[in-house]
Amino acid sequence: MPLYHAPTTDFQFLLKDWLGLDAHYEKLGISDFDSELANEIIAQGAKFAIDVVAPLNREGDEEGCKLEDGKITTPKGFADAYQEYVANGWNAMLGTAEYDGQELPYTMAVPVHEMLNAANLSWRLTTMLTESATLAVTKHASKELKDKYLAKLISGEWTGTMNLTEPHAGTDLSLLSTKAEPQGDGSYKVTGNKIFITAGDQDWSSNVIHLVLARLPDAPKGVKGISLFLVPKLMLDENNEPGEPNSLSVGSIEHKMGIKASPTCVMNFDDATGWLVGEENQGLACMFTMMNDARFQVGLQGLGAAEASYQGALTYARERVQSRAPQGIQNPDGKADPIVFQPDVARMLLTQKSQIEGSRALSLLYAKYMDIEKLGTDEEKENADKVLQFLTPICKAYMTDMGLETTSIGVQVFGGHGFIREWGMEQLMRDVRIAMLYEGTNGIQALDLIGRKLTRDGGQMMEATYQAFAQLVADISDAENKGLAQGLLDDWRASSADCLGMDGTTAAAAAADYLAYSAYSLIGVLWYSMADKAASTDNAVLASSKQKTRDFYMQRILPRRNAHKQAYSAGYESTLAVSGSEFDYI
Repeated sequence: MPLYHAPTTDFQFLLKDWLGLDAHYEKLGISDFDSELANEIIAQGAKFAIDVVAPLNREGDEEGCKLEDGKITTPKGFADAYQEYVANGWNAMLGTAEYDGQELPYTMAVPVHEMLNAANLSWRLTTMLTESATLAVTKHASKELKDKYLAKLISGEWTGTMNLTEPHAGTDLSLLSTKAEPQGDGSYKVTGNKIFITAGDQDWSSNVIHLVLARLPDAPKGVKGISLFLVPKLMLDENNEPGEPNSLSVGSIEHKMGIKASPTCVMNFDDATGWLVGEENQGLACMFTMMNDARFQVGLQGLGAAEASYQGALTYARERVQSRAPQGIQNPDGKADPIVFQPDVARMLLTQKSQIEGSRALSLLYAKYMDIEKLGTDEEKENADKVLQFLTPICKAYMTDMGLETTSIGVQVFGGHGFIREWGMEQLMRDVRIAMLYEGTNGIQALDLIGRKLTRDGGQMMEATYQAFAQLVADISDAENKGLAQGLLDDWRASSADCLGMDGTTAAAAAADYLAYSAYSLIGVLWYSMADKAASTDNAVLASSKQKTRDFYMQRILPRRNAHKQAYSAGYESTLAVSGSEFDYI
């Protein structure tokens, strides 16, 4: 299994030098936080990820989870690692101070989340869903529910889940059939079956708090008739401690391609007691608080797996000696040169590196706007919300597509050894594949971007995003690169505006290519900005690396945007022309 090393130098550069973390915190009125504290948190997070979580990754994949007599057992060491995680306060990073959370800025927490994903994606999943559930309870639950459940969700003493999908209702939640019957005492009886429930049960925590979408008896049809309910695994006694079991159970554990160490459960609710979160028939809006957070976090899964794969591929390419480099002998004392000097291997490594570092910049810019959306003025919050809404589907879809591409490249760099399990490269590829599917498939993300975030909004979210990136361009010191970055950004804005007049069918056919076009364009802008900032740092190696990697991205990766633009501009006719038996072989 490749040894994981946290990219702390890149984090430090991006946060302090590129994003200007100290000025960012001062502007938000939280000057007690600074880049020095951020570096310390990142360093401690790296230590936990490397020393505690990463060593469990391979063994967890081999051992998997077990369900016996209604109880789930996770792989050896997973529960102990979680107890250490909770004891050290990591689960409470983003929780509200009112319920003993630390309320760290997102710009401090997101690097830790990336490192956990890179170290062990299966292990990270339970803590990720707990954070998302905590956010939904914080924003939408009554004070009574918060007082009972929130502190222990924030601490991690209890974990949380998201229960949406049913066997017949995935993306189309209008088909959802789980029922909730009011009981007259403020509680409800929830009955139904849910599938694909991450950490529906486990042996880590003393209770599991399920957030479940269900319908009230008189609910309107479709998605307008969905409500959200908090359903604990164990009912609470008079001391607010877990007591009698609720009427729910794990039906089975899904058998999966990857993330085998994460218990993905079929959950059965049989008149389980629950309580309404938010207003009746407003469950989908409440759940989207959780889903949008999870979608960004899933993007970080793609980024984390990609980073782990790149590190493994780079180490192997430096050590594997094979043939002579065509540009001349690089290892005169040996019979052959390391394959890192082969142009095709260098191409693969830089394809990984340029997309990973661009995605990391995107994730930290996103985190900066999450800080602003939480702590800025009303006007700043409104603007930040527009930027985040527009970037969420891009972060989720692009970074997970990128994760699969780069982990596949990692296997390729290893050659035949990459196909062998003990090297660990194929596990990264298997694990990250799910990230393109859950929390809304990447096709759904693309439809959301072009349908809701661009055309239905009349371009307001796009314009706010344009202005956010324009601020980065304005700070570029090199006149030539500033002009190139501005031209790239302006082309994206104009092309996006051209999409506003699309009808629904044309937009649906264009969606995936428009999202990819947008991602490659905006990350190109980020590369111009990053490389410019790197030039003024004291780290000569980092400065050279950023500038050369930027050049590779512009010459070898950015041209992809042109193909995607040509594709989405072609209309829907060829996409829908083939029908019926024409799909079959004759």
